Amino acid sequence: MLTQQNKEIAREFCYQTWGKGNLAVVDELASSDFKVYYPILPETLDREGFKVWVADTHTGLPDLEFTITDAIAEGEKVAITWTARGTHKGEIKLLNLPPTFKSVSWGGISIYRIVEGKVIEEQGQEDVLGVFQQLGLIPT
Repeated sequence: MLTQQNKEIAREFCYQTWGKGNLAVVDELASSDFKVYYPILPETLDREGFKVWVADTHTGLPDLEFTITDAIAEGEKVAITWTARGTHKGEIKLLNLPPTFKSVSWGGISIYRIVEGKVIEEQGQEDVLGVFQQLGLIPT
């Protein structure tokens, strides 16, 4: 039963943050020592840094559509695969990237670690190369 609860928490956290840009869910579902790791990030993010990144992403892609395609859980870990699409209409400060007004779509995986009902870690991989190619930042 705990594995199923962790799966539900991870799905809600992932969809509310990345899908909806709901930053309040970070305070509700993430532990105080929450950490985030993605290769694109220059450093590990804490809760506040994660909120900035999510808000920055939704500013840069205001029409972002985010879909969870699968979720697999074992113990305290939940792996979620997802797809995203949107139009780059705003600056993405984290990447120092002014708007290109180009549409992008990409996929990725986020792995959550949940302990005692709180998300304590998110780490993931996403197709950043494909995004940069679609934005015209690097050749295809």
